[in-house]
Amino acid sequence: MANTTELLSFYNRDFRLTHCAARLKAIYGGAVAQGAAIWEIYPSFLDSRCRDEFLRVFHGGSPTSIDLPRQPDEAPRSVFVFGTANGVGIRETREHGARSAAEEQEHVILLHQATHDVLTGLQNRRRFGERLQQALAAIGGPKPKAALLQIDLDDFKSVNDTLGHGAGDTLLQLAAGRIREALQDGESAYRYAGDEFAVIQLGKEQPAGAERLSRSLVDAFKEPFVINGIPVFVGSSIGIAFGPEHGTDGEQLMKAADIALYAAKTDGRGCARTFNRSMLLLLEQRENLRRSLRTALERGELYLEYQPLIRPPSSVIGFEALLRWRHPEVGIIPPSVFIPVAEADGLMDEIGRWVLDQACRQALTWPSSLTVAVNLSPAQFLNGSLTDTVAQVIDAVGIRADRLELEITETVLLEKTIDNIDTLNTLNVLGIRISLDDFGTYYSSLSYLKNFPFDTLKIDQYFITDLDTDLKSQAIVRSIINLAHGLGISVTAEGVETSAQVRWLIKENCDCLQGHYLGRPLGAEATSDFVRRSPPKARRTMEESNRAV
Repeated sequence: MANTTELLSFYNRDFRLTHCAARLKAIYGGAVAQGAAIWEIYPSFLDSRCRDEFLRVFHGGSPTSIDLPRQPDEAPRSVFVFGTANGVGIRETREHGARSAAEEQEHVILLHQATHDVLTGLQNRRRFGERLQQALAAIGGPKPKAALLQIDLDDFKSVNDTLGHGAGDTLLQLAAGRIREALQDGESAYRYAGDEFAVIQLGKEQPAGAERLSRSLVDAFKEPFVINGIPVFVGSSIGIAFGPEHGTDGEQLMKAADIALYAAKTDGRGCARTFNRSMLLLLEQRENLRRSLRTALERGELYLEYQPLIRPPSSVIGFEALLRWRHPEVGIIPPSVFIPVAEADGLMDEIGRWVLDQACRQALTWPSSLTVAVNLSPAQFLNGSLTDTVAQVIDAVGIRADRLELEITETVLLEKTIDNIDTLNTLNVLGIRISLDDFGTYYSSLSYLKNFPFDTLKIDQYFITDLDTDLKSQAIVRSIINLAHGLGISVTAEGVETSAQVRWLIKENCDCLQGHYLGRPLGAEATSDFVRRSPPKARRTMEESNRAV
């Protein structure tokens, strides 16, 4: 086999290469390796005509010659397929006038460069498309016999941003290596684009084969990558689709795998999800939601409600503006559903400016002592033009700056600390009050409180829900109140739902209470009526508390 000039190769009953002529390896390069599948060396065998003839011989039929499909610039080729004791043998023949050995070697090198990714050495997007179509053409029957796994690296962008593109390239090379190590027979890997990879899996029992491989890949990315001595943690999210069940052509199967990958990302990353029809329905609903949200403002579907802020025993000191969306077909859509969509689509600047304008105009209808609180999303805050927007709205509406309180969450401060503190300081110079919302549920870094003098801390309702029965919640809330007061910061408790919670918070000198027990969100017209009458529940609870003392 080492000295023969014949292009000979032999394959076992699993269609795997066992022996081959040295000349064949010289011509085809890396594709010819011990254990390689026959269709990796001769992809034409995945085409129906060649496949049927080959299988006839494989199953005991008489030897036959098969003309191989060729590109316009290729010399005619044929293979003589014959049975052996352990499988089949193939002798390839090339017509006179074909390329010399040196020309063939050069051709193989050029072909490899055209079909493989330079950075990772994996097969590239072009080869991926060809192989996927060939794999789908080679399968039949109702059961899935081919699997496509789309792999996306989690948090790859942060590595590029913090360590540089050189580190990012090294990470892609290391990631490709881990993907290769996880592969078994019948599995081939590709770099699809950027930090996206794909694996085509053939000849496995499904869905068990794809599930086994996806677990191996997820586990392989749990260990850190070490780049220039720095450990880097990057996980993998995987979307799985099967052919022909989820697609009979490459485009359909790729779409199904992409949808499953999106589900894996949504479910927390570092996991694998298999495509199902409900994923497609959810994606279509999300797309419909996005399209509707883009016109919701101009159609007047967005509106504000106002929840009262109560200073014990019964004084209304202001309202928090809450954004609502009344969809003409679906009805009320919760902010937790549409706000992330607005942030992702870059709509929060326009929507946020409208909310700020409407809330300030509504506040002008109240007594001048009352404030209005408006929530800022991280996307709106990080835009860079927030201070200009706020100043313009205040001037246009004609409201005093100290009647406006802007509420931010700690997620805002996690992004770009120096710039954010500068923005907060500018707003403070304008005379606007700043509130740190949902305190205690994120990182609760005390450096925030040291670096910027917040006017208000809002204790998240998570700690208020069981306040009258849970000693740990009591200790945490009491500590926050004492800490804030020591720094000269007012404290508001959110989610107050019972009289017992009211009594406990009053006893601990909480400055302001907010929740359904004291006042549910109101329409704009109802706020004036609420102001004219003191909240009876708060006054009654305070009186009960005084009698108990």
